[in-house]
Amino acid sequence: MAEVWQIVGIRIYLTGRVGLEVNGQVLINQTQIRGKQGRLAFAYLVHERTRTVPKEELATIIWPDEMSPDWEGALSAITSRIRSMVSIEPLKKEGVSFFRSSGQYQLDLPADVWIDLEAGFSAVDRAEAHLRNGSPEQVLGPAGAAACIARRPFLPGIDGFWADSLRGKLQRQLLRALDCLSESQRLVGEPMVAVETGTEAVKLDNLRERGYQLLMQAYSAAGNRAEALNVYHQCREILAAEVGAEPSQETQAIYQILLE
Repeated sequence: MAEVWQIVGIRIYLTGRVGLEVNGQVLINQTQIRGKQGRLAFAYLVHERTRTVPKEELATIIWPDEMSPDWEGALSAITSRIRSMVSIEPLKKEGVSFFRSSGQYQLDLPADVWIDLEAGFSAVDRAEAHLRNGSPEQVLGPAGAAACIARRPFLPGIDGFWADSLRGKLQRQLLRALDCLSESQRLVGEPMVAVETGTEAVKLDNLRERGYQLLMQAYSAAGNRAEALNVYHQCREILAAEVGAEPSQETQAIYQILLE
């Protein structure tokens, strides 16, 4: 008899479609949050949930370029909407509360809340640890989860320094996850899958030497030494053209091994 897995506790999604679930039931969806500014405020308060956020700080996040003269009224309307959403009885039972007093805001969440952004960062750390510990067969789960989360858009259509900073972190998370996947796939005997993963990483950032290194090793493991050497020459040409540099000693060492 197959096991039935149940998703328990609070899960908050800030990538893809913003929302909140309790025990697998959607209690807050993106439509309820209403508008880009509401989604941005909700995401920021979730991210900063362990402290109170001054109204001026939250306003700067929502309106990074210029605040209108009536920004306080607009911010009050946005936060009132969030407070109303999280004040429903099922969320109260789970320990969710919204604090608003003296120009300070805080979305208080249980310590064991699951948030996709944080789960992705933690997952890629675990994947890298498995590789360091010589357990490539344990990498697929956490690295795959981290890549899946990082591929989803973060607050699409919303500009600003905070949103851009989180997108940069997700981009780096995706690259780290792809590196883990490519290396583990090669080590467990799936070199052609490692080639596909490594190719994606190189296309995502063609100035990162680590991507080229793993792709060279994947082609070599697949028995295609010619293509592995070709990847090195591509790396060398791109680095010379874009930054006026030669490949690192580590990349050149892989190349020399291929030649020999």
